[in-house]
Amino acid sequence: MRFIPLTALLLGGCLALPAAASDAQDWLRRLSDASQHQSYHGTFVYERNGSFSTHSIWHQVGKDSVVRDRLLQLDGPSHETFLVNGRTECVVGALADQVSDAQAWPSRELNVDELAKFYDMRVIGESRVAGHNAVVLGLMPRDQHRYGVELHLDRETGVPLKSLLLNDKGQMLERFQFTQFDAANGADAEVLQPSGDCKPVKRVESTPLDAKAWRSDWLPPGFVLTSTSQRVSPLSKEPVASLLYDDGLARFSVFLEPLDGAVANDARSQLGPTVAVSRRLVTDAGDVMVTVVGEIPLGTAERVALSVRPGEAKPQP
Repeated sequence: MRFIPLTALLLGGCLALPAAASDAQDWLRRLSDASQHQSYHGTFVYERNGSFSTHSIWHQVGKDSVVRDRLLQLDGPSHETFLVNGRTECVVGALADQVSDAQAWPSRELNVDELAKFYDMRVIGESRVAGHNAVVLGLMPRDQHRYGVELHLDRETGVPLKSLLLNDKGQMLERFQFTQFDAANGADAEVLQPSGDCKPVKRVESTPLDAKAWRSDWLPPGFVLTSTSQRVSPLSKEPVASLLYDDGLARFSVFLEPLDGAVANDARSQLGPTVAVSRRLVTDAGDVMVTVVGEIPLGTAERVALSVRPGEAKPQP
């Protein structure tokens, strides 16, 4: 299951006093290990911008170490996602033609030592979620360029049973919470198969991006360039460059599309924790639309968008 990045500025419902940061790091290592080795299934609610949805999930780690995930939306529009080793294989619903590898739910191995440089990690209490005892972790950002995380981890398995994402004003941006959770029994083989309506994902072929094509003159501390690619836009048919940055927990992407004379205005928007900032960049080769998309504060995304320049894009130290 995808780890949903979330925040911990308001820490309600906690029963214990803060513990050592080393304890929190140990629990984060358990979380990372659980995503690769622990099977479970259950029902969870997801909330963003006051909108709720309910989902069932089956997460199965096979004897062959292959990780399979099946996700069903139980209310609203019919939606199903089936993944193998974090790679989306098929979907049901309007997103069938929009899913790409970058939008999959990869199980991520957390580098706890690196995260500690940019998040203050603490065990901040205990709670009970879906009938299971949980340890509550707080990951407080050390600067204004990322959100903090409140995680309620199942004491027995280390699986996150609840997570909250809040902005710097204490407003909740996103909530994920199990209402029913079972790690004792494996799912039936037929339950882990996608339905007949699940449409295979149409992969968009990518080509290597010239390493000297683009750079960012400013990045929030801790974010490093982890991948680059170039794909042809299905709408404009123009090659769109993509740069992915990551701090080990949060991510954002920078997309660069030649305008080729098209009219496009600068724009900014936010839906829950996800922001999108677009600006026109004038270059010797023609105007380019720079778009930053990710789960980072709006001001941070705007500063990144303003810093993009033609030139070598190097991984940051």
